[in-house]
Amino acid sequence: MSRRTHVTSGPYAPPAAARELTALSADGARLHVEVHGPEEAPAVVLAHGWTCSTAFWAAQIRELAADHRVIAYDQRGHGRTPASPACGTDALADDLEAVLTATLAPGEQAVVAGHSMGGMTVMAAATRPAFRAHVAAVLLCSTGSSRLVAESTVLPIRAGRARTWLTGHILGSRAPLGPVTPLARRILKYATMGPASAPDMVEACARIVHACPRAVRHAWSHVLDGLDLDHGLAELRVPVEIVVGGADRLTPPVHARSLAAALPNCLGVTELPGIGHMTPVEAPGLVTGRIRALAAAHINPVPAVEESA
Repeated sequence: MSRRTHVTSGPYAPPAAARELTALSADGARLHVEVHGPEEAPAVVLAHGWTCSTAFWAAQIRELAADHRVIAYDQRGHGRTPASPACGTDALADDLEAVLTATLAPGEQAVVAGHSMGGMTVMAAATRPAFRAHVAAVLLCSTGSSRLVAESTVLPIRAGRARTWLTGHILGSRAPLGPVTPLARRILKYATMGPASAPDMVEACARIVHACPRAVRHAWSHVLDGLDLDHGLAELRVPVEIVVGGADRLTPPVHARSLAAALPNCLGVTELPGIGHMTPVEAPGLVTGRIRALAAAHINPVPAVEESA
């Protein structure tokens, strides 16, 4: 029997999409895309992180789809998007461009929210023509641009070469995660979530993460280990808001502060005490509210097309 890839009830159960489509990336990769909400509503694009899927955004999709067109897609190798030999930040940028082009009309703008690797996708795509044509504002959740392994505090030991080496081997392990057991939930909660995370939050994240194929998890871990997007941050010129958990062990607040200092149009950093890496799940109302506010402030209506006489 195949494992459940997400929870099927409660606030973190993904709602059914209004429609689904496949976006074709530059190298031919076929990306699974879901669209929720009214077709004429302001657009929001959601990019999930490493080992996750569109199901990770269930709480945001459920709330925003009432009055927004919510576009969520599976990163390559994740969810319902097939794995690809190409793993890297250029591929991530290609994929976001493909999704924007496939789902937005000429001249239409959207707010893009990226969590973890999804935020890195946004940074990598900042100079791309489709990004500059369609993105009005960005929300970065629990992400960083470089030194991810060196700054991680998953291992509670002093920072240095030993911790970096051990952390890299743990995060890059090829070992299967196995079924979602009580021990697996405890490990995942410690590594990725705040200590007060409710059981339904932990269960939702565990189902999603454990569904990620281990080969995909391993391949993308190497990309994150060598990540360096610092040089391109000045090119992310749209308004950017940042959310980070104060108890985030994977991308601690030091990353958010570095991003805020480097971005040319940072609207601010919200640090959430006691919240871990999974901010859209752990603080769903706040993340949804930030996306909604960015859309209200920065998306301009699509100009009406005049009919010829």
